[in-house]
Amino acid sequence: MRWITLDDFIDISSKVAQRGGDFFLSKFTLDKKSRTKSAFDDTFIQSSNWWIIPKVRKRWNTLITGDPDINYKQHFIANYCQERSDLRLLSLGAGTCSHELELARYPQFAEIVCVDLAENRLAQAKEIAEAQQLSNIHFVASDLNTYPFAEEYFDIVLFNASLHHFEQVEKLLTSQVNKTLKPNGYVVINEYVGPDRLQYPKYQIKAINNALKSIDPEYRKRFKTRFPKNRYYGSGVWRMIMADPSECVDSAAILPALHAHFITCEEKGYGGNILMSVLKDISHHFVTPTLEQEAMLQRLFDLEDTYLTSHDSDFVFGVYQKK
Repeated sequence: MRWITLDDFIDISSKVAQRGGDFFLSKFTLDKKSRTKSAFDDTFIQSSNWWIIPKVRKRWNTLITGDPDINYKQHFIANYCQERSDLRLLSLGAGTCSHELELARYPQFAEIVCVDLAENRLAQAKEIAEAQQLSNIHFVASDLNTYPFAEEYFDIVLFNASLHHFEQVEKLLTSQVNKTLKPNGYVVINEYVGPDRLQYPKYQIKAINNALKSIDPEYRKRFKTRFPKNRYYGSGVWRMIMADPSECVDSAAILPALHAHFITCEEKGYGGNILMSVLKDISHHFVTPTLEQEAMLQRLFDLEDTYLTSHDSDFVFGVYQKK
């Protein structure tokens, strides 16, 4: 376990440049919930992470659905909900609710409930829903300790990049989630399921650094800074807890808990073991890539594909049915 690394100091400096001094000062509180909320307090957070790259998202689609133009939600609707109606979906840790707003446009859903700590992000999502005249989606600002889980009420519980933020994952799935799902209901995840607190093994860090070297130096300048990204040292636990106490707090328990207590209907890994860390803070260079940059991205994709032949994926889409 790495308690502090050089990347921690680089990340702090980068975050101040990217999000301002107030964001940095918001971390100096003993209230864990406040530190978690501050990590997501800006509805329109500007970032340079791997998910902003269209070619990366198309790669995810290909690995999950087999088609670069079909995302996991479209895939789920086509394969699990096509002949159904009056479905109720609960999304825990919904954030800006972009995925839920997309699902609300499908006629199969009678009700979608989005739950999140960040009131401002839910308020923005509510404005979008009203503008699009989506009356089947609702927004609840709450944490799990106060949210009233109705018994056998929902057909689907969705975790989109949120389950890895919850403590005691197995308890959550076997108590609240299992309780609120109807018989034969589904848990759907699109999640990071790798090591807790991003404590990657040494061989993974070595693979990340080998991949980073394949990017030309001019495209390694960090977002909104003058700092070059020449090496990846890994995340320190202390800085992760200070920045967001919920980040990857029990992520390694996600798949074992789902496999033990639910029926696995489908599970697709889509990598991230190398790409997420390599592209963090430099993804903005590849949003509209030149042919040269496309070639660099393809080299990264090939390196990750080779890595995945002998290692489990850090990111997974999965569908699991209540026993």
